[in-house]
Amino acid sequence: MSTWLLRIRRWHGRLAPVVLLPLLITVSTGLGYRLMRDWGGWGRDQAHWLMQLHEGEWLGAHGETIYVLLNGLGLIWMLSTGLLMLLGKWLR
Repeated sequence: MSTWLLRIRRWHGRLAPVVLLPLLITVSTGLGYRLMRDWGGWGRDQAHWLMQLHEGEWLGAHGETIYVLLNGLGLIWMLSTGLLMLLGKWLR
């Protein structure tokens, strides 16, 4: 295995535990919001707390922006490094 692939694998593994919880919160609250609004009969006001968690509003104005930015960058990093590792495995 090439050294660049080993480095990517190492950094992917180090970052995975850090991005796991925020991504799980974002996915589960986004999914919960949509399902409860569409199928659960909840109104916008009843489901708003899910959207507050989803967007990181509980962190304040600046924290919300940082949360969304880091969550997005973390997801992009995990997807791109995962894809590189998969391609590296397929090309061997």
